[in-house]
Amino acid sequence: MSQKIKTALISLSDKNGIEKILRVLKKFNVKIISSGGTYNEIKKLGFNCIEVSKYTGFEEMLDGRLKTLHPKIHAGILNKRSNRNHKRQMNRKKFNNIDLIIVNFYPFQQTIQKTKNFKKIIENIDIGGPTMVRAAAKNFNDVSIITDKKDYGLLISELNKNKGSTSLKFREKMASKAFGLTAYYDSIVSNWFNKKLNIIFPETITVFGKKISELRYGENPHQKSSIYINDLLNEELGLRKIKGKALSYNNYNDIFTGLEILSSFKKTGTVIIKHANPSGASINSSPIKSFRESFSSDPVSAFGGVVACNFKINRKIAKEMSKVFFEVILARKFDKQSLKILGQKKNLILIDISKFKHQKEYQIKQFDSSFLVQDKNKLILKKKGLKIVSKLKPTKKEVRSAEFAMNICKFVKSNSIIIANNFSTVGIGAGQPSRVDSCKIAVQKAKKFQPKKLRNSVAASDAFFPFSDGVKKLIQAGVKVIIQPGGSIRDKDSILAANKAKVKMIFTGIRHFNH
Repeated sequence: MSQKIKTALISLSDKNGIEKILRVLKKFNVKIISSGGTYNEIKKLGFNCIEVSKYTGFEEMLDGRLKTLHPKIHAGILNKRSNRNHKRQMNRKKFNNIDLIIVNFYPFQQTIQKTKNFKKIIENIDIGGPTMVRAAAKNFNDVSIITDKKDYGLLISELNKNKGSTSLKFREKMASKAFGLTAYYDSIVSNWFNKKLNIIFPETITVFGKKISELRYGENPHQKSSIYINDLLNEELGLRKIKGKALSYNNYNDIFTGLEILSSFKKTGTVIIKHANPSGASINSSPIKSFRESFSSDPVSAFGGVVACNFKINRKIAKEMSKVFFEVILARKFDKQSLKILGQKKNLILIDISKFKHQKEYQIKQFDSSFLVQDKNKLILKKKGLKIVSKLKPTKKEVRSAEFAMNICKFVKSNSIIIANNFSTVGIGAGQPSRVDSCKIAVQKAKKFQPKKLRNSVAASDAFFPFSDGVKKLIQAGVKVIIQPGGSIRDKDSILAANKAKVKMIFTGIRHFNH
């Protein structure tokens, strides 16, 4: 069912692109109502327009807070054109229909990004705009609502095609988009208040998101996927893709895991990710050594993985990286020579992470109609809470090495075991239902790729050892320091095995499951 556009109300914070709309409205003799800056802009562009206050007979008040909130405006939007009773009421009041609303809101999100001035922020919470949008979207059967500049072209095409009218299908689609916008806008305001008041777990929660792009595919090629940004202070991820093919769901999953681990490094480091688990990680004052060590941890699993570095890639490092097939390389900038070298790898994706910042203090996991929310696991261990439970005491360097191993351990899917030497991983056992199986995998990896580094190595476990079998497996491989939460009813068996083998054991009292 087509609906003729006779009167339009335009109220815009962002006025870019409006001239094209005004031309087509003039073509079809559409009467235009507007207010404030939008009214001035329309007049400046040379188009006829009636001011809202003149249309309603009611002057703006409360410093502009009250403009469009008037019965003549909302009756014009909300009345059902086919309803005789509505028509009689409109005639009695001498109110006219308003058939098209073009609105975008006060820039609340942009305001909180630019200032901390509370009064200014509050004044940029739009009331009249969202109210008109909701009214028009509800009455989509008779009214067209445009809330996005990207849809100006669609509106122009629709009006030209239908000789000044819009189709029901078009109006319904725009209404759906409009309700999405009002929900998004209110969610940003709500989340800003929660952040200001440090409320992490409110009674009701809304999760907003703005679509960045559709992805190459989801976890598998037959699945579709898109990425959204959920950030009050940024409208971009801070990840600048320099070259390479479009990213997939799995690429982003690995990228985010790499970024989380990098954020925990206080020194120069590299981590290589495969299927959301690190295959290797290393911190070293030499960037190229940190890459080599992380790669050596498991060169087989590193194939096709994501490399994440917290340093700038130079020619020497690029030459080393180019010897291996990686899907993605993340770094804090790439110099010109490195780009020439890595640019020769056709499908390799290069991303500059120098402007990426972690913003969230919590994590969300969704399952069907429910989701879980928790604060982030930022803790590794509390040094004052450490208990040396073995007869032999670790050195300060061994404690630091154990801390490094435990830090990597908390990012690995549970059950997880990390074997490390000199602040680099040499064996990673991940995602096993049995802890002893994770120990076996970590040892097997180390024996296969870096057997010499098993001697005098450090092992970390994300949770306690329920039996001493896992501890014994690590000791037999050459591990000399074991760090774990402790808390098993059989802790004594593990301590006994450590003392018997002259191995040092540290209890942290802190579990690090990652599911």
